[in-house]
Amino acid sequence: MIPEIGHFSLIVATALSFLLAIYPLIGTKLNHPGMINSARPLALTQFLLMSISFAILAYAFATDDFSVGYVASNSNSLLPIQYKISAVWGGHEGSLLLWALTLSAWTAAVSIFSRGIPKDALARVLAVMGMIAIGFNLFILLTSNPFDRTLPFLPLDGNDLNPLLQDVGLIFHPPMLYMGYVGFSVAFSFAIAALMTGRLDSAWARWSRPWTLVAWVFLTAGIALGSWWAYYELGWGGWWFWDPVENVSFMPWLAGTALIHALAVTEQRNTFKHWTLLLAIFTFSLNLLGAFLVRSGVITSVHSFAVDPGRGMYLLVLLAIAVGGSLTLYAVKAANVTSPNRFTAYSRENTILIAMSILITATVTILLGTLYPLIIDAMGMGKISVGAPYFNAVFIPMMIALFIFMGIGPLIRWKKARKGELSKHLNLISIFSVIFGAAWPFMFAGEFNFMVFVGMTLGCWIVLAVLKDVLNHAKQADGRWKFSAVPLNHIGMAVAHAGIAVTVIGITMVSSYEKEINVKMSPGENVNLSGYTIEFAGTKNVEGPNYSAIQGQINVSLDGEFITLLKPEQRTYTVESMGMTEAGIHTNLLRDIYVALGDPLGQNAWSMRLYYKPFIVWIWLGGFLMAIGGFLAILSKRYRKRVLAKEQKSIQSNSVVLQEA
Repeated sequence: MIPEIGHFSLIVATALSFLLAIYPLIGTKLNHPGMINSARPLALTQFLLMSISFAILAYAFATDDFSVGYVASNSNSLLPIQYKISAVWGGHEGSLLLWALTLSAWTAAVSIFSRGIPKDALARVLAVMGMIAIGFNLFILLTSNPFDRTLPFLPLDGNDLNPLLQDVGLIFHPPMLYMGYVGFSVAFSFAIAALMTGRLDSAWARWSRPWTLVAWVFLTAGIALGSWWAYYELGWGGWWFWDPVENVSFMPWLAGTALIHALAVTEQRNTFKHWTLLLAIFTFSLNLLGAFLVRSGVITSVHSFAVDPGRGMYLLVLLAIAVGGSLTLYAVKAANVTSPNRFTAYSRENTILIAMSILITATVTILLGTLYPLIIDAMGMGKISVGAPYFNAVFIPMMIALFIFMGIGPLIRWKKARKGELSKHLNLISIFSVIFGAAWPFMFAGEFNFMVFVGMTLGCWIVLAVLKDVLNHAKQADGRWKFSAVPLNHIGMAVAHAGIAVTVIGITMVSSYEKEINVKMSPGENVNLSGYTIEFAGTKNVEGPNYSAIQGQINVSLDGEFITLLKPEQRTYTVESMGMTEAGIHTNLLRDIYVALGDPLGQNAWSMRLYYKPFIVWIWLGGFLMAIGGFLAILSKRYRKRVLAKEQKSIQSNSVVLQEA
């Protein structure tokens, strides 16, 4: 009976999403206060019902209710409780319910924390989010109901959760990633509402920008966490594979990065309005496209749900409606959208414009590389593979150009820079960066390496440029330093840009200097790995809650001094009888020692993969610095409610008024 309550809550929440999409919108047309004010309670009630539905599904997993088909397919009585709960989103149906719950949570958050926005504008935003909820809630109810029963053929136990997913990464990575994915629906909804209501000024950008930043922060952290999870869990020793599913999370991040910069210019300079609108639509469309690719079965990936094509067709129709409808609205209204402020080629606006163009070009390039094999296959022209060589060849040169403009952007004036001003800021930075980049390969490896030179030069360039920008803002007219005078959103920008530099350095170092050894080892034998002594001390049998394992005993030492004991494992899970490799990793700030236990070779000998990975942790450290930078920008006082409230009087007089939709 309890799962039926969850199903009923989902049905009622879907009905409320119809009301939310229609009723307040009619109220804005009729200027009816009661109908307009209904948007907020409808959003909150929808979130409450979605929370009840999700909690009941989680309860079914926690209590081993195998009468629910989804529980029987993705859980087992031997599964540890933390993985039973995370198994709720370990399959297609539950992850889709998590998506819908996240959307309702964003909707409720917008309704609560947007008190400074005029009620009619807020009603339109919430109505658009209600329209999105209709699409996903109906998808769950019509094709992917997680509450379907197995009765009367009740299984005694479940099939178990995929061993790849029995990891702490499943607990945090998908919810964080979904918060980012779905969060961009807020920016999309603000864009559509802006086209409806005509409030396309700096105040509108200020309403939308913090929500977009929050989504970007979650997506950044989610991608970094997913990369780290794949690195230590899959046993391949890699951190990014240009997998199609990795690409569909990376493309919205690139487009979203362009969007937050476009919003910044719209807010501060009242320009780039067309860019902002189109980027909001484009970013959300990429999220829908990602959902289609992951859930339609058209791609084969360790990350995909690969379900039946019928479900994919539903998502394809939803994508067509969302993209087609929003672009049609834009086409109708675009002629009335004006950006009065002008700028020269030698300005911060133009630098940001070039950077955004690079980001969008990179996104489209990845999109083509991801979809091209699918298109060729669908046309019956055979199967081809587009892998890392293509993506690296086209993506890396664009990123080099982007990083150059990242250093210029913070140091150049808005509208028109003075002659010679930029060179005064950048000459010393440029010289020092080139010297550092050229010297580093010799200091680290004793010989010149061009790619290391480029990567380290760019990393140093970005860090010094943002440091120079912060110092410029902290220096007072009387020559004193006052770092408290630097706006928090400016510090956030500096930290985020520095995070990119840290990631660039990490990628450069591990790509150029990592070492890999595939070796046969017997107990007592040792090998040298980049100066470290790796000694195989044998194996032992261990028992887990739902698996048995052979655990290697690997002593790691440097110059005769013992450092750590690594314990890589070969696991066999009880229910699925599936083998899994669990790597042994020792990490510090400068390198990883990574050991994966391979196959037994007889006479107590084993095959092993040994890796030395310098600076690899910097890749994820940089990702989380980016997220911290975004979070600091969100805390800026310009986004506090009292500031928004003060702007309400100026909104009506300063906004660019469009014809009503």
